[in-house]
Amino acid sequence: MTGRRPIIGIATALERARYGVWDGPCALLQISYIESIQAAGGMALMLPPDPLLIEQPDEILDRIDALVLAGGCDVDPSNYGQDAHPETVGMVPRRDEFEFALLERAIERDLPTLCICRGMQVLNVLRGGTLIQHLPDVLHSDEHRRNVGTFVGNEHNVRLTADSLAAQAAGAELTVTKSHHHQAIDQLGEGLVVTGRATTDELAEAIELPEASFVLGVQWHPEADESSRIMSALVQTARQRISIAP
Repeated sequence: MTGRRPIIGIATALERARYGVWDGPCALLQISYIESIQAAGGMALMLPPDPLLIEQPDEILDRIDALVLAGGCDVDPSNYGQDAHPETVGMVPRRDEFEFALLERAIERDLPTLCICRGMQVLNVLRGGTLIQHLPDVLHSDEHRRNVGTFVGNEHNVRLTADSLAAQAAGAELTVTKSHHHQAIDQLGEGLVVTGRATTDELAEAIELPEASFVLGVQWHPEADESSRIMSALVQTARQRISIAP
């Protein structure tokens, strides 16, 4: 490897956590996100919500080569004109506002962007789409989150559209995914296309923005799968942009 590592900014969660003798609010990420970026040859930079960056996202976007929106809490349904379902819990409006601002400007700048699980839902809502707030109401099963708090037993197949960004990033048109979500895409946002669906129930599992060079949303968790090529595809795209930058 030559040259500097691509810097991959990844937005953090805001959650209460316990560590050592402390118990309080934290900006955090599961280490699998960080290790996945590092294994792909990138440098991970954690981005906690910052009120000033909401107003001036270029201050941080100037310093990174790609953006990742991670999984986590439910998006506040007020962002897509709905009241909260009883199972829609743990919303963090500060996180929503920060990620919407970063993502909108990243798209304007054509910055390579990967949106994982909640991140895919943020992408859809940003573009004017809506979410199914609780999948068991629609599917009459918890197929996509059979075991809470683990990916074990939650695997399922996703079929990706031939020649799509999703298929190119994954390296195959049929991929086994690690899933853990109770919400999903309902009405698709403006300009987005669905390029991946679960083979079991046709639920939208990958979306992308064709007008951009690399804006991809996946409903599953590639960072938790050592065999996944998706994070590597993002880092490689960022590396190519560095190499051709003036």
